[in-house]
Amino acid sequence: METDTFSPAQFLQTVSAIEKEVGKVIVGQAELVRQTLITLLAGGNALLEGVPGLGKTMLVRTLAQTVNCSFSRIQFTPDLMPSDIVGTNLITEDETGRRKFQFEAGPIFANLVLADEINRATPKTQSAMLEAMQEHSVTVAKATRALPEPFFVLATQNPLEMEGTYPLPEAQLDRFFFKINVPFPSVEELVEIANRTTTPEAVQADKATDGEEIRACQTLARGLPIAPHVTAFAARLLKATHPEEAQSPQIVKDFVRYGASPRGLQAMILAGKIMALIDNRYNVAYDDIRQAALPALRHRLIMNFEAQAEGITADQVISVLCQQTPTGD
Repeated sequence: METDTFSPAQFLQTVSAIEKEVGKVIVGQAELVRQTLITLLAGGNALLEGVPGLGKTMLVRTLAQTVNCSFSRIQFTPDLMPSDIVGTNLITEDETGRRKFQFEAGPIFANLVLADEINRATPKTQSAMLEAMQEHSVTVAKATRALPEPFFVLATQNPLEMEGTYPLPEAQLDRFFFKINVPFPSVEELVEIANRTTTPEAVQADKATDGEEIRACQTLARGLPIAPHVTAFAARLLKATHPEEAQSPQIVKDFVRYGASPRGLQAMILAGKIMALIDNRYNVAYDDIRQAALPALRHRLIMNFEAQAEGITADQVISVLCQQTPTGD
Protein backbone atom coordinates (compact mmCIF):
# COMPACT_ATOMS: atom_id res chain seq x y z
CA MET A 1 0.00 0.00 0.00
CA GLU A 2 1.28 3.45 -0.92
CA THR A 3 1.33 5.48 2.28
CA ASP A 4 1.06 8.77 0.37
CA THR A 5 -2.36 7.71 -0.97
CA PHE A 6 -3.67 6.56 2.41
CA SER A 7 -6.45 8.97 3.35
CA PRO A 8 -7.87 10.11 6.71
CA ALA A 9 -11.10 8.34 5.77
CA GLN A 10 -9.21 5.06 5.44
CA PHE A 11 -7.50 5.78 8.77
CA LEU A 12 -10.88 6.24 10.47
CA GLN A 13 -12.26 3.13 8.78
CA THR A 14 -9.29 1.07 9.98
CA VAL A 15 -9.65 2.29 13.58
CA SER A 16 -13.40 1.61 13.59
CA ALA A 17 -12.90 -1.89 12.19
CA ILE A 18 -10.28 -2.77 14.82
CA GLU A 19 -12.38 -1.46 17.70
CA LYS A 20 -15.44 -3.32 16.41
CA GLU A 21 -13.60 -6.65 16.27
CA VAL A 22 -11.91 -6.13 19.65
CA GLY A 23 -15.33 -5.31 21.11
CA LYS A 24 -16.52 -8.80 20.19
CA VAL A 25 -14.11 -10.27 22.75
CA ILE A 26 -13.37 -7.49 25.25
CA VAL A 27 -16.40 -6.40 27.27
CA GLY A 28 -16.59 -2.64 27.88
CA GLN A 29 -13.19 -1.05 28.62
CA ALA A 30 -13.66 1.38 25.70
CA GLU A 31 -11.06 3.82 27.06
CA LEU A 32 -8.55 1.01 27.60
CA VAL A 33 -9.02 -0.26 24.04
CA ARG A 34 -8.82 3.25 22.57
CA GLN A 35 -5.64 4.19 24.42
CA THR A 36 -3.97 0.88 23.53
CA LEU A 37 -4.89 1.40 19.89
CA ILE A 38 -3.54 4.97 19.96
CA THR A 39 -0.23 3.58 21.24
CA LEU A 40 -0.12 1.04 18.43
CA LEU A 41 -0.86 3.67 15.78
CA ALA A 42 1.85 5.92 17.24
CA GLY A 43 4.42 3.14 16.97
CA GLY A 44 4.94 3.12 20.73
CA ASN A 45 4.72 0.67 23.63
CA ALA A 46 2.02 0.48 26.28
CA LEU A 47 2.22 -0.40 29.96
CA LEU A 48 -1.03 -1.72 31.46
CA GLU A 49 -1.40 -1.76 35.22
CA GLY A 50 -4.16 -3.58 37.00
CA VAL A 51 -4.91 -6.53 39.24
CA PRO A 52 -4.87 -10.00 37.66
CA GLY A 53 -7.90 -11.24 35.75
CA LEU A 54 -9.03 -8.01 34.06
CA GLY A 55 -8.39 -9.17 30.47
CA LYS A 56 -5.04 -7.51 29.80
CA THR A 57 -3.61 -10.63 28.17
CA MET A 58 -6.78 -11.22 26.19
CA LEU A 59 -6.68 -7.66 24.86
CA VAL A 60 -3.27 -7.93 23.22
CA ARG A 61 -4.02 -11.42 21.89
CA THR A 62 -7.22 -10.09 20.32
CA LEU A 63 -5.35 -7.11 18.85
CA ALA A 64 -2.92 -9.51 17.20
CA GLN A 65 -5.84 -11.37 15.65
CA THR A 66 -7.50 -8.23 14.31
CA VAL A 67 -4.26 -6.79 12.91
CA ASN A 68 -3.24 -10.20 11.49
CA CYS A 69 0.31 -9.92 12.84
CA SER A 70 2.61 -12.36 14.57
CA PHE A 71 2.01 -12.57 18.31
CA SER A 72 4.36 -13.64 21.10
CA ARG A 73 3.81 -13.90 24.82
CA ILE A 74 6.58 -13.74 27.42
CA GLN A 75 5.64 -14.67 30.97
CA PHE A 76 8.00 -12.78 33.26
CA THR A 77 9.15 -14.67 36.35
CA PRO A 78 11.99 -14.09 38.85
CA ASP A 79 14.16 -16.76 37.17
CA LEU A 80 13.69 -15.47 33.59
CA MET A 81 17.00 -14.61 31.90
CA PRO A 82 17.69 -11.99 29.17
CA SER A 83 18.57 -14.74 26.68
CA ASP A 84 15.10 -16.20 27.22
CA ILE A 85 13.75 -12.99 25.69
CA VAL A 86 16.12 -11.92 22.91
CA GLY A 87 17.56 -15.32 21.95
CA THR A 88 21.03 -16.85 21.99
CA ASN A 89 23.71 -18.42 19.80
CA LEU A 90 23.70 -22.22 19.72
CA ILE A 91 26.42 -24.57 18.47
CA THR A 92 25.11 -26.68 15.58
CA GLU A 93 26.59 -29.22 13.17
CA ASP A 94 26.05 -29.34 9.41
CA GLU A 95 26.07 -32.43 7.15
CA THR A 96 29.87 -32.46 7.05
CA GLY A 97 30.19 -32.43 10.82
CA ARG A 98 31.49 -28.88 10.99
CA ARG A 99 30.37 -26.94 13.99
CA LYS A 100 29.16 -23.36 13.84
CA PHE A 101 27.19 -20.83 15.84
CA GLN A 102 23.56 -20.37 14.83
CA PHE A 103 21.31 -17.69 16.28
CA GLU A 104 18.10 -18.96 17.82
CA ALA A 105 15.66 -16.05 17.94
CA GLY A 106 13.79 -15.42 21.16
CA PRO A 107 10.10 -14.56 21.57
CA ILE A 108 10.87 -10.83 21.18
CA PHE A 109 10.95 -11.43 17.40
CA ALA A 110 7.25 -10.82 16.72
CA ASN A 111 5.03 -7.91 15.69
CA LEU A 112 2.98 -7.79 18.90
CA VAL A 113 4.80 -8.88 22.04
CA LEU A 114 3.01 -9.33 25.34
CA ALA A 115 5.36 -8.90 28.29
CA ASP A 116 3.08 -10.40 30.90
CA GLU A 117 3.63 -9.29 34.52
CA ILE A 118 6.87 -7.55 33.57
CA ASN A 119 7.54 -6.36 37.10
CA ARG A 120 7.82 -9.92 38.41
CA ALA A 121 11.23 -10.29 36.72
CA THR A 122 14.51 -8.99 38.11
CA PRO A 123 15.87 -5.62 36.89
CA LYS A 124 18.56 -7.41 34.83
CA THR A 125 15.90 -9.21 32.81
CA GLN A 126 13.69 -6.15 32.57
CA SER A 127 16.59 -4.23 31.02
CA ALA A 128 16.74 -6.75 28.15
CA MET A 129 13.62 -5.04 26.80
CA LEU A 130 15.18 -1.55 26.61
CA GLU A 131 16.92 -1.79 23.23
CA ALA A 132 14.01 -3.63 21.65
CA MET A 133 11.47 -1.05 22.80
CA GLN A 134 13.50 1.99 21.78
CA GLU A 135 15.53 0.88 18.74
CA HIS A 136 13.33 -1.98 17.43
CA SER A 137 16.43 -4.16 17.36
CA VAL A 138 18.38 -6.48 19.64
CA THR A 139 22.12 -7.05 19.98
CA VAL A 140 23.41 -10.54 20.76
CA ALA A 141 27.13 -11.40 20.64
CA LYS A 142 28.01 -8.10 18.91
CA ALA A 143 25.45 -8.70 16.12
CA THR A 144 22.49 -6.32 15.89
CA ARG A 145 19.30 -7.78 14.44
CA ALA A 146 16.25 -5.77 13.42
CA LEU A 147 12.84 -6.70 14.78
CA PRO A 148 9.84 -7.15 12.47
CA GLU A 149 7.70 -4.09 11.75
CA PRO A 150 5.30 -2.99 13.01
CA PHE A 151 6.72 -3.76 16.45
CA PHE A 152 4.67 -3.18 19.57
CA VAL A 153 5.29 -4.19 23.19
CA LEU A 154 2.32 -4.34 25.50
CA ALA A 155 3.53 -4.96 29.02
CA THR A 156 1.30 -5.69 31.98
CA GLN A 157 2.22 -5.19 35.60
CA ASN A 158 0.58 -5.77 38.94
CA PRO A 159 0.34 -2.88 41.40
CA LEU A 160 3.66 -2.53 43.19
CA GLU A 161 2.17 -3.13 46.62
CA MET A 162 1.43 -6.72 45.59
CA GLU A 163 3.89 -9.35 46.82
CA GLY A 164 6.75 -10.52 44.60
CA THR A 165 7.14 -7.50 42.32
CA TYR A 166 10.17 -5.40 41.33
CA PRO A 167 9.65 -1.70 40.44
CA LEU A 168 10.53 -0.91 36.85
CA PRO A 169 13.60 1.34 36.46
CA GLU A 170 12.84 4.93 35.46
CA ALA A 171 14.79 4.50 32.21
CA GLN A 172 12.55 1.63 31.17
CA LEU A 173 9.34 3.35 32.25
CA ASP A 174 10.29 6.26 30.01
CA ARG A 175 10.32 3.92 26.99
CA PHE A 176 6.59 3.35 27.35
CA PHE A 177 4.48 5.66 25.22
CA PHE A 178 1.41 5.31 27.48
CA LYS A 179 0.79 3.92 30.93
CA ILE A 180 -2.82 2.78 31.00
CA ASN A 181 -4.66 1.97 34.21
CA VAL A 182 -7.08 -0.93 33.82
CA PRO A 183 -10.30 -0.29 35.80
CA PHE A 184 -12.38 -3.01 37.40
CA PRO A 185 -15.54 -3.82 35.38
CA SER A 186 -18.97 -2.61 36.42
CA VAL A 187 -21.71 -5.03 37.51
CA GLU A 188 -23.28 -4.93 34.04
CA GLU A 189 -19.93 -5.65 32.41
CA LEU A 190 -19.26 -8.51 34.81
CA VAL A 191 -22.60 -10.06 33.87
CA GLU A 192 -21.73 -9.77 30.16
CA ILE A 193 -18.27 -11.27 30.78
CA ALA A 194 -19.90 -14.23 32.53
CA ASN A 195 -22.38 -14.69 29.67
CA ARG A 196 -19.64 -14.69 27.05
CA THR A 197 -17.14 -16.92 28.83
CA THR A 198 -19.28 -19.61 30.46
CA THR A 199 -20.98 -20.93 27.32
CA PRO A 200 -19.74 -23.61 24.88
CA GLU A 201 -19.31 -21.10 22.03
CA ALA A 202 -16.05 -19.15 22.19
CA VAL A 203 -16.11 -15.65 20.70
CA GLN A 204 -13.31 -14.90 18.25
CA ALA A 205 -12.26 -11.65 16.59
CA ASP A 206 -11.84 -11.54 12.82
CA LYS A 207 -9.06 -9.89 10.85
CA ALA A 208 -9.72 -6.15 10.45
CA THR A 209 -6.44 -4.90 8.97
CA ASP A 210 -2.80 -5.91 8.46
CA GLY A 211 0.67 -4.66 9.29
CA GLU A 212 0.95 -2.68 6.07
CA GLU A 213 -2.17 -0.67 6.87
CA ILE A 214 -0.95 -0.08 10.41
CA ARG A 215 2.31 1.35 9.07
CA ALA A 216 0.32 3.54 6.67
CA CYS A 217 -1.78 4.80 9.61
CA GLN A 218 1.38 5.58 11.56
CA THR A 219 2.82 7.58 8.65
CA LEU A 220 -0.42 9.49 8.11
CA ALA A 221 -0.71 10.39 11.81
CA ARG A 222 2.83 11.75 11.95
CA GLY A 223 2.12 13.96 8.94
CA LEU A 224 -0.92 15.66 10.50
CA PRO A 225 -0.19 19.36 11.11
CA ILE A 226 -0.15 20.86 14.57
CA ALA A 227 -0.22 24.60 15.19
CA PRO A 228 2.86 26.13 16.86
CA HIS A 229 0.83 27.51 19.75
CA VAL A 230 -0.56 24.01 20.51
CA THR A 231 2.96 22.56 20.50
CA ALA A 232 4.05 25.40 22.81
CA PHE A 233 1.15 24.60 25.15
CA ALA A 234 2.26 20.97 25.34
CA ALA A 235 5.84 22.09 26.00
CA ARG A 236 4.73 24.45 28.80
CA LEU A 237 2.66 21.66 30.34
CA LEU A 238 5.65 19.32 30.30
CA LYS A 239 8.00 21.99 31.66
CA ALA A 240 5.62 22.65 34.53
CA THR A 241 6.07 19.06 35.77
CA HIS A 242 9.56 20.02 36.98
CA PRO A 243 9.53 21.37 40.56
CA GLU A 244 12.59 23.58 40.01
CA GLU A 245 10.76 25.68 37.40
CA ALA A 246 9.46 29.05 38.63
CA GLN A 247 6.13 28.70 36.78
CA SER A 248 5.37 25.25 38.21
CA PRO A 249 2.24 25.09 40.41
CA GLN A 250 2.66 24.64 44.14
CA ILE A 251 1.41 21.04 44.00
CA VAL A 252 4.38 20.20 41.76
CA LYS A 253 6.89 21.93 44.03
CA ASP A 254 5.46 20.14 47.05
CA PHE A 255 5.00 16.60 45.79
CA VAL A 256 7.08 15.95 42.64
CA ARG A 257 10.70 14.87 42.89
CA TYR A 258 11.52 14.72 39.16
CA GLY A 259 9.47 15.86 36.18
CA ALA A 260 8.76 14.22 32.84
CA SER A 261 11.31 13.79 30.05
CA PRO A 262 11.01 15.12 26.46
CA ARG A 263 9.59 11.73 25.46
CA GLY A 264 6.46 12.81 27.33
CA LEU A 265 6.12 15.78 24.98
CA GLN A 266 6.54 13.53 21.95
CA ALA A 267 3.88 11.18 23.30
CA MET A 268 1.35 13.97 23.93
CA ILE A 269 1.79 15.43 20.45
CA LEU A 270 1.65 12.10 18.60
CA ALA A 271 -1.34 10.95 20.63
CA GLY A 272 -3.02 14.31 20.01
CA LYS A 273 -2.60 13.86 16.25
CA ILE A 274 -4.17 10.40 16.37
CA MET A 275 -7.04 11.62 18.56
CA ALA A 276 -7.75 14.40 16.08
CA LEU A 277 -7.86 11.95 13.16
CA ILE A 278 -10.16 9.60 15.09
CA ASP A 279 -12.42 12.61 15.76
CA ASN A 280 -12.36 13.35 12.00
CA ARG A 281 -10.39 16.56 12.46
CA TYR A 282 -7.26 17.59 10.59
CA ASN A 283 -5.58 19.68 13.28
CA VAL A 284 -4.64 19.10 16.90
CA ALA A 285 -6.59 20.98 19.60
CA TYR A 286 -5.67 21.91 23.16
CA ASP A 287 -8.11 19.31 24.46
CA ASP A 288 -6.29 16.58 22.55
CA ILE A 289 -3.13 17.44 24.45
CA ARG A 290 -4.99 17.54 27.77
CA GLN A 291 -6.62 14.18 27.05
CA ALA A 292 -3.26 12.62 26.20
CA ALA A 293 -1.47 14.11 29.21
CA LEU A 294 -2.58 11.54 31.81
CA PRO A 295 -1.49 8.32 30.07
CA ALA A 296 1.58 10.03 28.56
CA LEU A 297 2.94 11.56 31.78
CA ARG A 298 1.69 9.55 34.77
CA HIS A 299 4.60 7.08 34.64
CA ARG A 300 7.16 9.79 33.92
CA LEU A 301 6.58 11.78 37.10
CA ILE A 302 8.57 10.62 40.12
CA MET A 303 6.70 11.55 43.27
CA ASN A 304 8.49 12.34 46.54
CA PHE A 305 7.99 10.92 50.01
CA GLU A 306 5.53 13.64 51.00
CA ALA A 307 3.26 12.63 48.10
CA GLN A 308 3.30 9.01 49.23
CA ALA A 309 2.59 10.01 52.81
CA GLU A 310 -0.37 12.22 51.88
CA GLY A 311 -1.72 9.97 49.11
CA ILE A 312 -1.11 12.45 46.29
CA THR A 313 -0.90 10.66 42.93
CA ALA A 314 0.70 11.65 39.64
CA ASP A 315 -2.78 11.74 38.07
CA GLN A 316 -3.87 14.43 40.52
CA VAL A 317 -0.81 16.54 39.73
CA ILE A 318 -1.31 16.20 35.96
CA SER A 319 -4.99 17.14 36.26
CA VAL A 320 -4.01 20.37 38.05
CA LEU A 321 -1.40 21.11 35.37
CA CYS A 322 -3.97 20.63 32.59
CA GLN A 323 -6.24 23.15 34.30
CA GLN A 324 -3.61 25.76 35.18
CA THR A 325 -1.22 25.69 32.22
CA PRO A 326 -1.97 28.78 30.07
CA THR A 327 -2.84 28.23 26.42
CA GLY A 328 -1.19 31.44 25.25
CA ASP A 329 -4.20 32.60 23.20
